[in-house]
Amino acid sequence: MNSGAFILIAIFTLAAALAAATLRKLMHAALSFALAFVGLASSFFLLGAEFVGLALVFVYIGAVAVLIVFTILLTRRDVEKDRGFNWGGVPIAVAVFGGLTWSILKTQSIAIVAPRMPALTVKQIGAALMTSYVWPLQCVGLLLTAALIGALILVIEEKR
Repeated sequence: MNSGAFILIAIFTLAAALAAATLRKLMHAALSFALAFVGLASSFFLLGAEFVGLALVFVYIGAVAVLIVFTILLTRRDVEKDRGFNWGGVPIAVAVFGGLTWSILKTQSIAIVAPRMPALTVKQIGAALMTSYVWPLQCVGLLLTAALIGALILVIEEKR
């Protein structure tokens, strides 16, 4: 993996995530959230996990981030109202960051080289999804469709 590219992608992702957490305008925060997912997908592409990177682009950037932006646009009430910065989550975020850092540094597996695994192709993943995991895949599709219909019903009732 190219160290320079990784550092650039990491800085971009962290800056976008920090902007998503601290920007005062909700629309700007949502767009920064989508940029953080772009950075995360880029790191997966850099690691050679193309399927995970494409799934992140299609599902999170293509669906979730766009859904958040449309939700903000459809339900915005006070355009000029400033939401301010919520300091209540800062101690929790610092505690979680400290705990994760401590656990990563205490892990013995950092020094151990991982065994070589055969490459997993997108064709193999697709074959597994369409044979062994077809029912969970269909259930997720139905659940997402029901959530979309429910969101549309809520918006239609609110407009009346």
